[in-house]
Amino acid sequence: MLEKELTLVGHLAELRKRLIWCLFPFLLAVSFSIPFAKSLLFFLRIPAKGVIEKLAFFSPQEVAVVYLKLSIFSGLILSLPMILYQIWEFILPALKEKQRRFALSFVSWTLLAFLSGCAFGYLFLIPVSLKFLLGIAADELTPVISLSKYLSFVLALVLGCGLVFETPVLVWILTKLKIVSPKFLREKRKYAYVLILIIAAIITPTTDPFNMCLLAFPAIVLYEIGIWISLWN
Repeated sequence: MLEKELTLVGHLAELRKRLIWCLFPFLLAVSFSIPFAKSLLFFLRIPAKGVIEKLAFFSPQEVAVVYLKLSIFSGLILSLPMILYQIWEFILPALKEKQRRFALSFVSWTLLAFLSGCAFGYLFLIPVSLKFLLGIAADELTPVISLSKYLSFVLALVLGCGLVFETPVLVWILTKLKIVSPKFLREKRKYAYVLILIIAAIITPTTDPFNMCLLAFPAIVLYEIGIWISLWN
């Protein structure tokens, strides 16, 4: 019993150390990003070109808060390689000796999957969603979109897609740890689809089924890709 408690204390101490190692590069990246917050806002407004010409703000501090959120978002992206490396170092003791050489592959593929998901959300999901949602109003209504609401909408879709695209990597890790198998993934497919729909409904910043399906469909495809990846492990 004492050995188990000491093991638990050791894991918590290791987790604390890894979190600290994640925090320092993150804060440094946030500080670096603050001067570029305005440029990042301009970049995030590009998908709304032709649909939303101007954004409004309704309080004196709203612009400052938005710039801070953008700096935090940028800091997260910039420090992601170090964060992923610390995650790998934390799970390393649970891996066998021959599995420990996959550190570079884990960081590279996880980063690539996340950035691919963010790109999918930015280039496809946001423009399609905006055209659909604002098109419902037709010409009878004039949209007045606040800066903070637009940013929340965009970041939720971008980060949501980035996380969804991690599905194959998650399957790869769970297979390496012998937690799941191709047979298990195939047998639980219908439950996975339901879970994907629920997660898509939570991540999607709107309540309409259109945007939920836009996010759920690639997640289902990625789940099927994950099954093939599990077979190759």
